[in-house]
Amino acid sequence: MMSLAATIIFLVLMCLGLPIAASLGLAAGAVIWWFDLPLAVVAQRTVNSLDSTPLLAVPMFIFAACIFNTAGITQHLFDWIRMLVGRIRGGLGYVTILTHLVFSGISGAALADIGALGSIQIRMMRQQGYKDEFSAGICMAASTLGPIFPPSIPLVIYATTAEISAVRLMLAGIIPSLVIAGVLMAQVWWLARREGLPVDTVEVTRSSFLRQTMIALPAIMAPVILIGGMMAGFLGSTEAAGITVVYAILIGLFVYRKLNWTNFYESAQETVLACASILLIVGVSELFAWVLAIDQIPTLAAQFLIGLSSNPYVLLIIANVVLLAAGTILEPLPAILLLTPIIAPGLHQAGVDPVHLGIVVVLNLMIGLLTPPVGMSLYMVSNIGKIPLERVMAGAVPFIVSLIIALMIVTFVPGFSTWLPSLVMK
Repeated sequence: MMSLAATIIFLVLMCLGLPIAASLGLAAGAVIWWFDLPLAVVAQRTVNSLDSTPLLAVPMFIFAACIFNTAGITQHLFDWIRMLVGRIRGGLGYVTILTHLVFSGISGAALADIGALGSIQIRMMRQQGYKDEFSAGICMAASTLGPIFPPSIPLVIYATTAEISAVRLMLAGIIPSLVIAGVLMAQVWWLARREGLPVDTVEVTRSSFLRQTMIALPAIMAPVILIGGMMAGFLGSTEAAGITVVYAILIGLFVYRKLNWTNFYESAQETVLACASILLIVGVSELFAWVLAIDQIPTLAAQFLIGLSSNPYVLLIIANVVLLAAGTILEPLPAILLLTPIIAPGLHQAGVDPVHLGIVVVLNLMIGLLTPPVGMSLYMVSNIGKIPLERVMAGAVPFIVSLIIALMIVTFVPGFSTWLPSLVMK
């Protein structure tokens, strides 16, 4: 009864236009008050949910990404990858995918990738004659790599919620992110031949390529150091985040020489604002999840799923449908925090590897960023690219199909997610 009341209040508040954190917090608080539960629980559960060492990685990864942006790394990466693959037909499509793949090793968030790279990519493609629909679609689809390839803020949040190793989960995202990139590049190849996409006009000489490689090398080394440290067992997720911040400050000061007290302060301020939003959602989602737990919703959901089927692949299909639907109306982080305690126990009982499930959950919800009405990538690309929203949505459709194909591959080949962490963390 409490869970039903909380859910109804939450949906009503969402429909009235309240922010999702406020809707969750007010719904949980109202139910706790109405059913005469101790009001101290509101503060206790909210604060305790943030008392987590893995969560320390979230603000540090965000801070590192802000500093890298300040240092102008995005433009250096984009220029270097243009020289590598730009002169292939449809080259800027490949450049967009590879730039997001490399930059995702710095940012860890889809919207951060779009904010840092989107305007550069869309402007360049528009200059070379690409349709705005293609430019918007490939930019949004490639941004899904950020939350899958380490470091990943959604994977850290999922690991905290599901109580599994964040390092193991981030290592699990490496091969699936390469699968996604491969599927998207195959689509660009097909579109390039069907529609005659342009060839990049970039001029490449041996000396200019070597010079640009040297300029971009410190940025390229950031994900190498991060992933290498985790694979070697030297770094946990929090330590990796701290090392990334230090590395970003050092190359910002001494290599690119664009970091000063002013933009350092602006990066810190941007980090505080971003973290306040994320951690508030984490806190109130834990409170809402506690209300659901009082009614034993996770246990009942697990029993219901096991009752439907004991085949893990059948349950994964059901989970995919539920998560894709949830992604159309919920932002990824609240969806992770609310749905993980409900769907994870049943799938774990059926034999689905917790690490594999984490990758499947996050990828589903990243696809939700491209779907209305809540898909934030749609609105962000429309804003930064000055493209009408209906054209952005039209551009998203073919790439959503490719992402669902990648999702099916990742879902039905669990070894893509489990092989590397099992190899590294025996």
